[in-house]
Parts: sequence; C-alpha cells; structure tokens
Amino acid sequence: MLFNLIHQDSQTQARAGVFDTAHGTVETPVFMPVGTAGSVKGIHVDTLKDDIGAQIILSNTYHLFLRPGTAVIEGAGGLHRFCGWHGPMLTDSGGFQVFSLTDIRKLTEVGVKFQSHIDGSRHLFTSESVIDIQRSIGADIIMAFDECAPGDASYEYARKALGLTQRWLDRCINRMEQTRPLYGYEQSLFPIVQGGAYADLREQAARHIIDIPADGYAIGGLAVGEPEEVMYRIIEVVNPILPADKPRYLMGVGTPANLLEAIERGVDMFDCTMPTRNGRNGMLFTANGMINIKNHKWIDDFSPIDPDGDSFVDHAYSKAFLRHLIIAGEMLGSQIASRHNLAFYRRLVCEARRQILADNFAAWKSEIIEKLSQRL
Repeated sequence: MLFNLIHQDSQTQARAGVFDTAHGTVETPVFMPVGTAGSVKGIHVDTLKDDIGAQIILSNTYHLFLRPGTAVIEGAGGLHRFCGWHGPMLTDSGGFQVFSLTDIRKLTEVGVKFQSHIDGSRHLFTSESVIDIQRSIGADIIMAFDECAPGDASYEYARKALGLTQRWLDRCINRMEQTRPLYGYEQSLFPIVQGGAYADLREQAARHIIDIPADGYAIGGLAVGEPEEVMYRIIEVVNPILPADKPRYLMGVGTPANLLEAIERGVDMFDCTMPTRNGRNGMLFTANGMINIKNHKWIDDFSPIDPDGDSFVDHAYSKAFLRHLIIAGEMLGSQIASRHNLAFYRRLVCEARRQILADNFAAWKSEIIEKLSQRL
C-alpha cells in the first residue's frame, strides 16, 4: 500500500494525500463509514458509492467472527464478494468490542477469553487468531490486536495495557509473516499507538512502533471518555513522531468538529458510528449546526432537509416529511437521516482536502468550526 503525501498546509499540520489498495485509491483526509457486520446500517452499496461517495468502509472482526462466521465469509470468497462492496475496506481487530465486555471477558497474556453478547458462547481471541480471522475476512487494511484502556484508566493500568499491546503486536507481525492472504492480494497491518491519557506512555508507544515497518499507523484508545482537550493533546504528542510518509488513522472519532481539529493536527483517516447512529435517532449534521428533527418546530417546515447538501435525500425530502417518518418509527426515516449524515461527513473531509491543497485550511476551519456544534 503506497501513500503519497501531496501537500501540507503551511500554517498547520493538516495534510492531503492519497494511497492505493488492491481495491482502489483513497484520497485523504478520509472518513470511513462503519459497516460493523459487513453492511453500513440501512445503506445499499450503490448508495455508498454513487450518492455518498464513500471511498473506503470499515467492518469489525468481533462481530463478523460471531456471525456469520469465517467459514461463510471464506465460502463467499471474502467479505468484498459477500457484501457486494468492491472498494477498499479496513477491519478493526475487535479489541475494543472485546474489552468493552468487562463483565463477560477475562484478559491474560495469551489473549482474551470472552462470552458472546449474542448467545453467551465462550471464545478466545489471541494475536494469532485475530490475524487469521482478518485473513478470512480479506480487508485491505487490518488492525493489530491491542488492549484499549478506558479513558479514566490509572497510569499503572495504562502502562501495563501498553506493554501487553506491544507484546501482542510482535505476535501479530509474526503471524502475518507465517500466513498468506487468501484472495490473491496483499493486506496491510497497521500497528496501534496506545497509552491512555498519558503523554509519556503515548510517546513511548509511538517510538516503539515506528521501528516496525508498516504501511500506516493508528492512534487508538481516544474518544473513550477522556475530555476532548486530552485527545487533542495526545494527537499533538503522537503525530510528530509517526512517519510523515505513512497515513495516520485516528480510531473511532468522532464529531465533525473532532475531525477538523484532528486534521489540523495531522490525522489522515477516521471512522465513527456517529453519522448513522445519530441519524437513526433523528440528529442531523449540517455546515450550520445540528438539527434534532424530532423537535416540534419542524412539523410544518417544508424546506429541503439541507439546501447546501449534495445527497439525493437532501433535496428530495422536506424536514417536515423526515420528522414525520422519524416520529412514526418508519424505517425510511432512519435511512434518509443516515444517508444525509454520511454524505455530510464525506463532504466535510473533501472540503477540508480542497482547503489544504489551496493552503487555506486554517482560515476555513476557523470560520466553520463554531457553526458545526450549534443547535438549530
């Protein structure tokens, strides 16, 4: 996977780049819609590609392992063929999902024993098995197995979790070297920087992984309960250490404002369930602020959902009609809102890229950032 850094904003660390995968080219900064179980909730793959303009999507090892299982995915010829998305794909290792199951998992040096949230069945994730599962899934970019410490973790907890993450990473790399891709194209393993909210641990983690040849690097364990200013401070510690000629992926983040703040600090890749989750609950993101479409004020507002939007749904439906669908619990309402939000996220990062290339990112960001969090 080759990454080409095209331009860096002269006043910030914001970057515009491009990388190639076996399933296509991705321009950065980029937001990846989350298809946890192999599909982005309520969104067809043609809509993802043609209307939303998604370049790359994310799926999850934990959920796909539990169902439909690797045998089914391998039988289909990999997840790309199984779900019908033929563009680039990234898989999370499942570490975050497993560690969130605090009451039904046991952590050891070997790996994590856990119970399925679906049927209570017992399983073991190790560095080796997680690589094997991601080989079966067949994503272009796969993640190393790590321990994601809580946002309020003590220094000692974060230190031990980082040590475990580093030892597990060595085993992930060994497993990658011992195995081959199943579907005729290479897969890229991204190591993950952990270390909690502690700058010295994060610096140690970043310096450790840059000695490991990789096609890209991720920053994990943020947006998990810590204040936003801590997240931004950690990014400022980590990114100057990570190689400039490799993409940097901030995992599980976040709001539109979070994306712009992280782009300003040199992040290239993002994913988050927020656009679809909030959409299903009637929360819409726009360049002028957030709309709670359930509010009574929209009951007879027949203006387009977003006059500035470029998705089909932004102009085909009114705010009043979308409110009616959401209030009535109609499936179409969730689909429309999710589609709008995903298109808005794509448009936001694409505009950020244009502003970076024009060397105007700082001025543009300062103009838009306050509007994004306003309630309309």
